[in-house]
Amino acid sequence: MSLEDHKRRERAQAIGLFRYQLICAALDEQLSAKQRGKLVRAIAAQAHTDPFGNTVRISRETLDRWIRRYRAGGFEALAPCPRMLSARTDATVLELAASLKRENPDRTVTQVVRILRTATGWSPSESTLLRHFHRLELIGPAAGEVPAVFGRFEATDPNELWCGDALHGPRVGDRKTYL
Repeated sequence: MSLEDHKRRERAQAIGLFRYQLICAALDEQLSAKQRGKLVRAIAAQAHTDPFGNTVRISRETLDRWIRRYRAGGFEALAPCPRMLSARTDATVLELAASLKRENPDRTVTQVVRILRTATGWSPSESTLLRHFHRLELIGPAAGEVPAVFGRFEATDPNELWCGDALHGPRVGDRKTYL
């Protein structure tokens, strides 16, 4: 086990221990649901210091979720799971999406998703493909796309463009007035 893995495991254990310290009083089987709810609300109302020295507030819903996790899986369920370092999306699907975009640069991500779904029966989300296309510089400023500029408008000659506004005012005599 590398030093980095060891640090990650220690960090996860510290977080699990912190979570257990918060919920251990609420784990008592002799407490009624009403007593447990009151205790959890009291814990949620306080500010706590996490294992890294930060002051945190934990919501009641989070405390309830930690209690359920502990009852289902013990202390190991309270520790955060290690992150997946490898990509979840299949590289062949991402390469197929990139080739579809390269084939026709005017294709939108929605169109690429639709084509992938019909071809393979599955496609990653649009946000995943957007990130992938930006990373490959297939879209965005790096791909040469110039964003539309919405600047000021100026008429070429005076009195070329007029704007008017009218408001119907009160009747004066039998005639309408415009303000």
